[in-house]
Amino acid sequence: MSLAERARYGGRGGRGHAGVDGGVGDRGGHGGRGDRGGQVAAPRDVGPDVGPYAGPYIGPEAAQDRAILVAQAGPPTGLAVPVVDSAGPVAESGVPADPVPTVLAELDALTRSAGALVCAHRVLPRLRPGHPVAATFIGKGQARALGELVKRHRATVVIFDHAVTPIQERNLEKILQCRALDRTGLILDIFAQRATSSEGKLQVELAQLRHLSTRLVRGWSHLERQKGGVGLRGPGETQLETDRRLIGARIKSLARRLQRVESQRALRRRGRRRAALPTVSLAGYTNAGKSSLFNRLTGAGVPSADRLFATLDPTMRQLALPGFGAAVLSDTVGFIRDLPHTLVAAFHSTLEEMASAACIVLVNDSADPNRDEQRHAVQKVLEEIGAAEVPVIQVNNKIDLSGDAPRAQRGPDGRIGAVWLSAHSGAGIDLLRRALAETLGCRRRPVVLDLKPQAGAAGALRAHLYRRCEVVDEVVDSAGRIRLKLNMENADRGWLEAQTQFKGVWSVRE
Repeated sequence: MSLAERARYGGRGGRGHAGVDGGVGDRGGHGGRGDRGGQVAAPRDVGPDVGPYAGPYIGPEAAQDRAILVAQAGPPTGLAVPVVDSAGPVAESGVPADPVPTVLAELDALTRSAGALVCAHRVLPRLRPGHPVAATFIGKGQARALGELVKRHRATVVIFDHAVTPIQERNLEKILQCRALDRTGLILDIFAQRATSSEGKLQVELAQLRHLSTRLVRGWSHLERQKGGVGLRGPGETQLETDRRLIGARIKSLARRLQRVESQRALRRRGRRRAALPTVSLAGYTNAGKSSLFNRLTGAGVPSADRLFATLDPTMRQLALPGFGAAVLSDTVGFIRDLPHTLVAAFHSTLEEMASAACIVLVNDSADPNRDEQRHAVQKVLEEIGAAEVPVIQVNNKIDLSGDAPRAQRGPDGRIGAVWLSAHSGAGIDLLRRALAETLGCRRRPVVLDLKPQAGAAGALRAHLYRRCEVVDEVVDSAGRIRLKLNMENADRGWLEAQTQFKGVWSVRE
């Protein structure tokens, strides 16, 4: 769809963006009040021939999208090409095949999470190993055969499990007579559906516009002639150039607003450091059970579901750890293979929480056969955002499905580095609490304080120390003096020395 059609039929936004959701890949951004992102030229009459192809149009009145999923795998020869119908699996040879080819399993889950109906799968052999066809990504013969499959299933969108260039999308749509969408566009569409907070909507819209800015050409073939305008277009400016200029202005506006959000997050992080509250960040592949684990540890009611990207907006809650004290637990968006760089850049302020965390809990799905590849994908993103040096505790979740027993494994440094647990049943949760207390406690040093009995001040200071530090031992002598053996962080020591109301009440016992 063109930008104007996205503005009319896209998701909730600012002036000019108000509308209802379109089909998969056509959901617009979420501009704030007063933003001019929707002020583009009025679209032409919308009908069944909208866009650069003459095919079925999916608008606000249309039914659920029907998707065909496509992937390339294997060498140029000797690869079976399975096709799977929604009514039942049918192979090319007529012999029943596996309902979802392994190479398309994740794309299938993403498509269903986006709300589309998956009606067929196709795994195509690579015609040129490592080098897709420049014009159409797949071979023209493969594209024509795919077009016949589109007609047979009355598909409205074909989704590729690869990065497809704008010109390849445009050429494929001409052949297939329906929309073509790549993996990045599908993930952005899911994020557009799930964003609920103001910050999340801004981040998603920024990522969408950056992705869309390279794909305007495919929707404006009917407006490539030169047009002038009063106040909006310069003389001789094409509609395509107008939209590029408007998108560029909108991207700059969103980037400025997100810079303010990032500054606010930095202020909150400094406040937590002053309060000596370490932050623990949950990270992991999408649908690994991070939100379920977050709810199990904190008792929060964060929505969790067995689907990809069920949680998008970050959430923080206080976490009590035995033998340590209080910490802040942060739950944020899950990662995925080939996470779009536009999303990583747009969600920088959110992901930066992980880079500044005292510890990262890396949640893995122990029941998933691809767990090693998923762990590698998450570690790659952590390196990209500068969180590679943060201490990590590996959590192998869903042992109720994998059949493992709850246990903890210590690393070469002697601390717990891996825990097997089930967020669903609660088995092994205490092991994780102990691991977090040990990891965060490594930052604390033993200190012995003597508190003098003075008109309530000693009691107030004692309460503060119990709340902020780990109290190992306490002794009260006959004169009422209190001796506390503590594990204290440098930040706690700095806080204590800055409290003028407690001067003369405490002293460090050497």
